[in-house]
Amino acid sequence: MKLVKKKGPLYAQVKEILKERIQDGIYPVRTLMPSESFLEEEFQVSKITVRKAMEQLAQEGYVQKQSGVGTTVLDNRAFIKLSTGQPFSAYLKQEGKQIKKDVIGITVVEPPLELAHMKGQFRRIQRLYYLDNKPYIVFVHYIPVSFTLPDVAAEYEGSLYTLLRGVGVSFNRFQDTFGVGIASEDVYSSLGINETPLLKRTRHTYDLDEQLVEYSIAYYHTEMQEYVMDLHL
Repeated sequence: MKLVKKKGPLYAQVKEILKERIQDGIYPVRTLMPSESFLEEEFQVSKITVRKAMEQLAQEGYVQKQSGVGTTVLDNRAFIKLSTGQPFSAYLKQEGKQIKKDVIGITVVEPPLELAHMKGQFRRIQRLYYLDNKPYIVFVHYIPVSFTLPDVAAEYEGSLYTLLRGVGVSFNRFQDTFGVGIASEDVYSSLGINETPLLKRTRHTYDLDEQLVEYSIAYYHTEMQEYVMDLHL
């Protein structure tokens, strides 16, 4: 297949063709992608071009490269579904807001009350989001310690789901519930406010085998900014 440069960067063209093949099932989930050398010959491009295309597919959650194994096709349905509703942080940035996050703490704990039926310990990651330099959201994530994640705070300043994909998690679905309630003292302390009802979002994240890979609670100081769901139909 001969690509035409005037249609855009060659790596972008390769990426889009491969993405379509994944979405159409030509490259099934959990199977290996064709080798780099095969794709170089098919598209008549350089190794660097193919590698960049694959890197972008990995960033978008379509594939995962494993040393000594090859590049595996992941199930990207959950992320495709999420993309139809713009992430709240992306909406805020689009509105000209500044978003920053700090990692408050990382500890290993027993299952919280809500997960008392589960065995084993969890890595508890607490993060504080700032909106225009003012504390806005407190996130508390619980992830089974069976996933080998770093204990360095700086590693959690980016996407938690990217970290999980990096250790082999293939996401299937997210289940979010919303409510209003009173939080713990440390949440109010982090937000710098007195006790008051807060918007609470609880999330359960499941993999392809319907195993829980993340449980999280988020508390929003909605007096600063209402929670907005921007859905594109």
